[in-house]
Amino acid sequence: MLSVDKENIHWKNWSESVHCQPEKFLKPQNLEELINLVKMCNEDNRKIRVVGSGHSFTPLSATTELLVSIENLTGIDHVDAKNEIVTVWAGTILKKLGELLFEQGYAMENLGDINAQSIAGAISTGTHGTGIDFGSISTQVAGVTLLTATGELLEISEQSNPELLEAVKVSLGMLGIIVKVKLKVVPAYQLIARSYRSTLNECIAILDQLNKDNRNFEFYWFPYTETVQIKTMNIYNETIEKEYKPSFIKDVLIENGLFKVISEVSRIIPATSKMMSQVSAMGVPVGEKKGDSHLLYATPRLVKFNEMEYSIPAEYMGEVLKEIEETIKRKKYRVHFPLECRYVNRDAIWLSPAYERDSAFIAVHMYKGMEFAEYFAAIEEIFQRYDGRPHWGKMHTMTNEKLLNAYPKLNEFLRVRNELDENGIFLNEYMIELFNIKNLITSK
Repeated sequence: MLSVDKENIHWKNWSESVHCQPEKFLKPQNLEELINLVKMCNEDNRKIRVVGSGHSFTPLSATTELLVSIENLTGIDHVDAKNEIVTVWAGTILKKLGELLFEQGYAMENLGDINAQSIAGAISTGTHGTGIDFGSISTQVAGVTLLTATGELLEISEQSNPELLEAVKVSLGMLGIIVKVKLKVVPAYQLIARSYRSTLNECIAILDQLNKDNRNFEFYWFPYTETVQIKTMNIYNETIEKEYKPSFIKDVLIENGLFKVISEVSRIIPATSKMMSQVSAMGVPVGEKKGDSHLLYATPRLVKFNEMEYSIPAEYMGEVLKEIEETIKRKKYRVHFPLECRYVNRDAIWLSPAYERDSAFIAVHMYKGMEFAEYFAAIEEIFQRYDGRPHWGKMHTMTNEKLLNAYPKLNEFLRVRNELDENGIFLNEYMIELFNIKNLITSK
């Protein structure tokens, strides 16, 4: 087991918006070591937080006590071909998971546009892709193996402890450590992805049609312009003569490199942000690519940023975007990052932002090093007026009182959390404050 003393480790997330100095940073080599570690923490009443790839923008993993990575618990554990369920170790990164499933002839039915997260981190925060007929990645979960505070392994599925299944699918790591995930998979398939330009008003006018006509649909609006980039993906059943492969020159050097230059100009001279957004809009890629699904969902994201994302009822997408457009123009916010707009089908997961409603997700970004607080606050106010629910892994300022109104099952979730982890060893100060959990502040 690798451990690093407090004075020698300074952890930070991907965007470097969250920093912490844990007492120890541990990477158990196997499940047995992880179980022993949890038992020790429960006996000593010490806090323990698990970190995946650090792609959350909120302090979900930040701790001054024990920080644990499960990166050594990786790979496929079991394939149930009859029921098309694949059990994977929870530390498996989504990119690798796609490759491993493809080798077995399978794929996930939908994914997001970043594949650097661990499967446990992705489902624990409600990570999602787009497509009005598809839920978040968490809806593809058939079961989990949960390591509880007492060091016991608890199987949760429709057959075992089914009353906990909708709670554990999005749990923020508060119920225990997910060590295995059972995923509902589908036979491997190919996609054709198309990107083209349109205008914001034209796009809003045909949102229903775009959702109806495409398996996956999303769009990006560039502030201070009328330009949107529309991206669609659909099943491709014909023979692919030239399959898409990620290109370092096109996908990394050109798209990320040029946008990095544009972003640096905006950071150094914020007054140029409006012009930089207009320049970016001129470079919207137009074309199509075909390939295996796991290769087409993800987009390289090498330019670091901070992000806030909210779910609103799907029918409000256009109305909210027009309010955001008016607010940005009136307040003259210095922003050049496009807004990312996606759709997610309703689900029954207790802490899911798409709980019991078809949802539109709108994400706003700000380049790392640029002021974002005032801009994010103004847009967040709009989201909340439309019954917005925050993505748990993205920045937000929701209080416990507002969260209780936004998430109808939150109190029931917290009751389950208290039953599974009475001493609160899987909590940190951020969660204790966010959810108003009393009498569980660390004794150290």
